[in-house]
Amino acid sequence: MGFGGILRKTRFDVAVIGGGPGGAGVSAYLSRAGLRCVVLEREEFPRPHVGESLVPSSTRVFRELDFLPKMEEAKFPRKYGAAWTVADQSNVYQMDWQGLSPDCFAAFRFAEREQEGVPQNYTYHVDRAKFDQLLLEHSEQLGTEVHFRSTVTDVDFSDPEMVRLAYTNGTPKNGKHELTARMVVDASGRRTFLGHRMDLRVRDRYFDQYALHTWFRGYDRSVMATGPNQDNYIFIHFLPLTNTWVWQIPITDDITSIGVVTQKQNFTAAAKDRPGFFWGALESRPALAEALRAAEQLRPLKDEGDYSYAMRQIAGDRFVLVGDAARFVDPIFSTGVSIALNSARFAARDILAAAETGDFRRAQFNTFESTMTRGVRNWYRFIALYYRLNVLFTAFVIDERYRLDVLKLLQGDVYDEDEPEVLSRMREIVRQVESNPKHIWHPYLGDLRADDLALTL
Repeated sequence: MGFGGILRKTRFDVAVIGGGPGGAGVSAYLSRAGLRCVVLEREEFPRPHVGESLVPSSTRVFRELDFLPKMEEAKFPRKYGAAWTVADQSNVYQMDWQGLSPDCFAAFRFAEREQEGVPQNYTYHVDRAKFDQLLLEHSEQLGTEVHFRSTVTDVDFSDPEMVRLAYTNGTPKNGKHELTARMVVDASGRRTFLGHRMDLRVRDRYFDQYALHTWFRGYDRSVMATGPNQDNYIFIHFLPLTNTWVWQIPITDDITSIGVVTQKQNFTAAAKDRPGFFWGALESRPALAEALRAAEQLRPLKDEGDYSYAMRQIAGDRFVLVGDAARFVDPIFSTGVSIALNSARFAARDILAAAETGDFRRAQFNTFESTMTRGVRNWYRFIALYYRLNVLFTAFVIDERYRLDVLKLLQGDVYDEDEPEVLSRMREIVRQVESNPKHIWHPYLGDLRADDLALTL
């Protein structure tokens, strides 16, 4: 759609495409600081969404936005830690430089490491329909103008003084609209509006995971617990299928989100019978499947795909990309909402500085771009190493020399170093294992290889 036949015009400081955590977060920061912001959200809230478990670094954003009391009032389940289980004890080992001994799980409590700016030893699991609505409403209360059922169809940067956005409203009465702003924040999620429009998006060559997920009522979470007081942990249950795992996320006291994540080739083969594939995968962990069969499935299975991609740039003259619109990495460590919130936090700082000078050229967003590129690159390296050699992750979790360094990553503190020392050490060990067919861990190398673990994009 072009810009002809528009019914009305409005001017804003910042126009945000998308009202999810990234869009709601950045608009809340900016509106609180006095900028005039508008959010154009193509759906009606509340709406269901995947990505229901947070990491502790999100708490900094909630505190800065005075949103933490609302998180507590909502009574989202508190997430005190995370655990990983495997089906075969022979597949996971403790690290002992003098020998090896088998184990079948790894677990963390967030309380083991204090985080600057995070005053509590837990984060949250969330019903995304409720969480996203609360955060966007909070932004609206701070002054953001929000338009639901509003789909952006065109963005025009040709005028050096303003950006023009065309959008359609879902009601026949309102039809086509235009607004202008000094800059645009793309928070459109995996739709990546500007990424597609500007040909910035690059598909990941290595990660091609897909997910099938639903909710269950009455599932007994203690069945798969690896220790006491873990009912509200996030659990990752590994399956015998290659690079296939199950997430287990509490949504309420009696509702649990369950998702099977697998490689695209497995997902494609199961396209004609997704329930059959879903339950067949779960049956490879009999105790898990039995407990879920005894529970009530509340929703039809939903699939999520196109998981991993990058952008050639995440900022430009009068625009920035935040959250999934900028980058998405495999969800193994529940990074999606955390990255969205932190990208909102870092973007807002640069946008406010740019607004002070009236200069919205790309150079003004260098700090945002370099910080987010560094942080997401570290997530990517961590996940790539994890898939390449699962045993190494468990070994580092158990080894007291590395445990807190790994926990720092899992807490979401990945933005302050070009490469944390623990990642360098993990990569060094992976290379040793890869180059030595006689290494005791060589048989456990995964087939998902990211040759450039540094990820240049």
